[in-house]
Amino acid sequence: MSNLVLKQLAPKGYLRAAINLSNFLLVTGQDGYGNPQGVSPDMAKALANKLGVELKLISFNRPGELADAVSEDVWDIGNIANEAERAKSISFSLPYTLIESTYLVRESLNIKNIKNIDQEGIRIAVAERSAYDLWLTENIKKAKLIRAKSIDESFLIFEENKYEVLAGLRPKLVDDLKKTEDCKILPEAFTFINQCIGSKPGNIEAENFINNFIKNNVENGFVKKLLLKYNVLGKLSVPYN
Repeated sequence: MSNLVLKQLAPKGYLRAAINLSNFLLVTGQDGYGNPQGVSPDMAKALANKLGVELKLISFNRPGELADAVSEDVWDIGNIANEAERAKSISFSLPYTLIESTYLVRESLNIKNIKNIDQEGIRIAVAERSAYDLWLTENIKKAKLIRAKSIDESFLIFEENKYEVLAGLRPKLVDDLKKTEDCKILPEAFTFINQCIGSKPGNIEAENFINNFIKNNVENGFVKKLLLKYNVLGKLSVPYN
């Protein structure tokens, strides 16, 4: 590892890793000091160990807030989903895990597949600025997107207002299905969310270092061990493995 990589990734002498607390699959709890625990923090810790520096976790309640902070010099890496809009200001690594996004729909609509969702009169509840919201913004042309401030709130407005569709991560929709009636989850995915390590653009050496780090830890089984450790294997999948 070159000094240039250290300068690019840990300019303060330690690694500042931004963590998205709203991703319940990647952040599954807290330690005794209130620090986030889960796959995402553990990946940051492993990268800090690889660099040979200490780790400082920087928590954000929502992914959009994390992405916005790229220009504020508060984090060196940001563990966040890759998405085209975000990629305008953040350099994303290879994915280290994938999450399936799909729809929960009212049975009365008689919708059988995702192709039937985008039509006039359909209202889709979605967590604002989530990776799948950004995908829907680009791809939904006729249905109306109704945005909530969080994943939990998107379910609440879906129920309270009797919206036709709720968009979300399949594992969360499976839980939501138990809390409602006369709904179903569509079998297909409308997109797969690539969970990556983001870094500040223009640092080619750092980007290559992170990509090699992820590739090696997918291939050697470390990522799968983390999914098992936090009981999220099956809810999350390991890419190219």
